[in-house]
Parts: sequence; structure tokens; C-alpha cells
Amino acid sequence: MSANFQDRDLVLPGDVLFEGRIRTGENTYRNQEQVYATHLGLVNYRPDNVSVTALSTGYMPLVGDQVIGVVVDMDLGEWRIDIGGQELAVMGIPDAVDRPFRTDYNMTRILDIGDTLVAKIVDLDRRRTPVLSILGPGLGKVYEGFMVRITPSKIPRLIGKKGSMINMVIKETGCRVAIGQNGRILVSGPNREREELVVKVIDKIEREAHTSGLTNRTQEFLRQLKERKQ
Repeated sequence: MSANFQDRDLVLPGDVLFEGRIRTGENTYRNQEQVYATHLGLVNYRPDNVSVTALSTGYMPLVGDQVIGVVVDMDLGEWRIDIGGQELAVMGIPDAVDRPFRTDYNMTRILDIGDTLVAKIVDLDRRRTPVLSILGPGLGKVYEGFMVRITPSKIPRLIGKKGSMINMVIKETGCRVAIGQNGRILVSGPNREREELVVKVIDKIEREAHTSGLTNRTQEFLRQLKERKQ
């Protein structure tokens, strides 16, 4: 059994990361006794598994994901929503208002073209089209704030272990932050200055997502930014 790279080395799709028996992690796959990378990224070796932290990937929808989308079209009983994937997502009236579809229902009372919403992916149909719902706490039409976009693979780093990173940012800035697994973040704060702090922090986290000790550095970065404002 052997590792073919050093921990945190940059690897390419198709690189052989490990030869022998070991669990495959994120962005890897096994072919017989060899583990390969599926994405450009940084390899992570652990005693029981090998994985790759992707540096740049598109969004691959999964059931259960919270996403932030924009309504781009409407049809009879259905909204079509851009969530940044290869296909537009869809949402029917029962997943928006928890009532049966009626042809005379005024859909624009709930969502109109151009509206932003926070939703959950509740299904993927036979064509892998994401099916959304806004039934649930924290979901629905967005009335304030603005959207920031980052690479979807960096979202776990923004959230941190058990929410440590994003909770620290929220506490230090007093802003409300809604995160979509599709790489879109909604920021709303008490004033423009506080919102700008969050945007600068998000940019730093995206740029340095592959590094260790990021939470402590981000907290210090925030402290310095706040001192400059005083």
C-alpha cells in the first residue's frame, strides 16, 4: 500500500492517488487496487481514507441541499428556477403553498419572474432535473439583502465544522447569512459597512479554502477590518 503524492499536493483528474486497500473519499474513485482523482484539487490523506478538495467545480444538485435560486420562467402550475446547475430546477404549486394545483391560481402572488428564493431540493426526476420546495422554516421568497457567489465546493469551508466558521462571521458582524450549497450566499445586515465586512471575509475564505488554520486567520482578519473602520 502506498500514497503516490504528498498530503495537500495538487492533483489532476485521472491521477493515481493511492495503490492498495483504503476507503475512497470525496472526488475519488477506485478501479481494482488503485484510487483515482475525479477533479482538479488538493489530495487529502488520512489513516483510513483518501479524498480530494476540489478547487473549481460546478454545482451538482443533491436531494436535501438548500439552494438559492432565481425564477426565470413560469408555466401552468410550475416555476422554472435557475440554481446554477446544468438544468433549470422546477417547483410546482403544491411545493410552494401546500395546496392542490388549480388552473385559476395566480402564481405571481407567490413568486414572479426575477424573484430570488431559498429552497430545498426534495427530488431529482428521471432526467435529473431538481425539484424544489419552499415549505419549511427559513425557506421562501427573499425580500432583502444581496447575493454573493463562490465556488460550490468551497461552501463546506465557509460553513466550518459544526457551523464554526459562519457562526463566527455572523456573531462578529451582526449580519444574517443564508448559504446555498449551490455556491450562492445571501447577506443582509444592519448597515452597508457590516455587509461589506461579510463580503470581504467570504472572498478570503474562497481564496484560502485549501489552507489550514483558516478560522483563526479569518477571525483576526475580521478584527483588523473592524479596527480600521473605527
